[in-house]
Amino acid sequence: MKILIDADACPVVSIVEEIARQYQVPLLLICDTSHIINTEYGELIIVDKGADSADFVLINKAQKKDIIVTQDYGVAAMALGKGAYAIHQSGKWYTEKNIDQMLFERHMSKKARRSSGRFHGKGPRKRTGEDDLQFRNSFQKLIEKVLGEMKGENFD
Repeated sequence: MKILIDADACPVVSIVEEIARQYQVPLLLICDTSHIINTEYGELIIVDKGADSADFVLINKAQKKDIIVTQDYGVAAMALGKGAYAIHQSGKWYTEKNIDQMLFERHMSKKARRSSGRFHGKGPRKRTGEDDLQFRNSFQKLIEKVLGEMKGENFD
């Protein structure tokens, strides 16, 4: 098991790094050349700038039982398809039960934006300490679930 972060503009890198170190789980941070990231624990992989270049490297490196941290629903769907786990920076776990609906909603939103020709949103709200705490708790539960499964325990 290892943790892979889609690190382009990811606000939870330091939290993931801290918890990965605590549990002694290998960590890979993948970003393109337009982002500057430092890590004291993980391995940093920098790829050429380009549409989805970091996403493709991340998915190619992902394996069964790995944990993927991403806000990209498409990356999450591919990770789940490989038998990996995926978590959003909000702390929401992507699952086989919710990913299809999330992808459908993303598609419909994109379609609506494209047809109107105007941007109607305000963008994401500012991240709070409560958001970080929610992510931290959810991420720690996910690590403990995966480690438990690897030891033969069942947390379902």
